Amino acid sequence: MTHVVAIIQARMSSTRFPGKVLRPLLGMPLIAFMAQRVRAAQRISDLAVATSTDHSDDQLAVVLQDHGVPCFRGDLNDVLDRFFRAAQQYQPDIVVRLTGDCPLIDPGVIDAVIGALETSGADYASNVDPPTFPDGLDVECCRFSALERAWREARLPSEREHVTPYLRTRKDLFRSVNVRSLADFSDLRWTVDYPDDLALITELLRRAGAGHPAACDRFDFYRVMEGAPDLAALNHHPRNEGYAQSLAREES
Repeated sequence: MTHVVAIIQARMSSTRFPGKVLRPLLGMPLIAFMAQRVRAAQRISDLAVATSTDHSDDQLAVVLQDHGVPCFRGDLNDVLDRFFRAAQQYQPDIVVRLTGDCPLIDPGVIDAVIGALETSGADYASNVDPPTFPDGLDVECCRFSALERAWREARLPSEREHVTPYLRTRKDLFRSVNVRSLADFSDLRWTVDYPDDLALITELLRRAGAGHPAACDRFDFYRVMEGAPDLAALNHHPRNEGYAQSLAREES
């Protein structure tokens, strides 16, 4: 059986919304809420959160322990190194990359991306190249051997900070495959980078009647959004804003 480990990146020192990963959703910290949804994916063997050794993440580590979520702590700024070392502990065949600002991550989408990697024989699979799912349902996965090569060879600050650009852009080195949604929902924003993002997620859960983290899937949320166009007006921010800023710094 293929050994698949999912690694969620999370830290408390977000520049746009500090401490967002511990904000409450359905009475629990956002990161614990998200972990329960990830664990509902059938193809996941292990789950861990990769955070930093910085003192600002001490509280996060305690919360994860309280909720029974394994935690690896590594370099604050070299996220690729932190991510690789977190995965290395499990010696997996496949590594799934998730970010801790995506509480509505969908188990079915996670399984679909893993399945695409397995059946295609690719090195890297995602649903973001190009994106057709809502921002906040992003899933990336790769062979552990490919991740190790990226860890050894990636040099640009943006590659070290955002983990996967080297895998995604070096088409000469890595074979990739992309999973598309049945329709283009990429204009929807279900990630949490700002307080208004969290307000939308909270209201979306309320209107969907979610009683626990895994109670609703993306189709439940699509139906809510279709009947409540006012929700989409709650938050308007660029997609992948952090990565764009990293690229801009390198160009300047």
